[in-house]
Amino acid sequence: MPEGHTLFRLARTLNEHFAERVVSVSSPQGRFADAAALLDGTRLEVAESYGKHLFVDFEQERRVHVHLGLYGKLAVHRGAALPPVGQVRLRLVADGTDGRSPSYADLRGAPACELMTAAEQRALLARLGPDPLRPDADWTRAWERISTSRAPVGALLMDQSVLAGVGNVYRAEVLFRHRVDPLRPGRTLRRSQVERMWKDLVELMADGVRTGRIETIHPPHDEVGVGRVLTADTADSPVFVYRRTGLPCFVCGATVRTEVLAARNLFWCPRCQPRFRSRARAG
Repeated sequence: MPEGHTLFRLARTLNEHFAERVVSVSSPQGRFADAAALLDGTRLEVAESYGKHLFVDFEQERRVHVHLGLYGKLAVHRGAALPPVGQVRLRLVADGTDGRSPSYADLRGAPACELMTAAEQRALLARLGPDPLRPDADWTRAWERISTSRAPVGALLMDQSVLAGVGNVYRAEVLFRHRVDPLRPGRTLRRSQVERMWKDLVELMADGVRTGRIETIHPPHDEVGVGRVLTADTADSPVFVYRRTGLPCFVCGATVRTEVLAARNLFWCPRCQPRFRSRARAG
């Protein structure tokens, strides 16, 4: 599933091609046909993302909410629109008669593509945690949830009501970078630990927006996160542990492990992220 930086980039691309333009809106597949008819021939004002959600605002206070899920794709093209291929649920076309370059975009496979009122959007956003990519985000909202939860921190980071936009890759990588056992109960973390992980996510996800890919290794060491010298060549890997099951850790050489947590495969190093044992249990 695309993580928050991908949706942020998509919103930015939509704005570059369609913001403040009158667009043709259609649903070649037919599943969005009624809503498309209401939007057709109106001005697309702005697109923005929040976590893994994309919102496209049109004039007359109409907005489209999109969630790409596991298989959704939104492809944006410059040039005259070609005939649709496959199951295109939503098509946007700016034909260039406004003096700007023609562009079109096709949405396929998204589980959510719906017209949404301002009240419905507010209700949805109220259910989401802070988004590290938004300058107005308040990380203490995530801390409040984490600090009172018995759930593993590895599950909490994937819970969009705790943190919006963080997915499987950022979850695994930020926990490794801060040497946190992914099965450690959220309420046992210190406030300073959560704050450091939040600040790290802000920087890592901003890098993802800039480069279009997730890269969490900054050799020869990373003073913000890992702060340890790498003992192996990382040239062929942009990440520390994600999808590296059975391979040696770049820092300590231990074998990277995986197991299912929060319905997704979790990756971690058992030596760099030792199993958490509370002082009470140890005593």
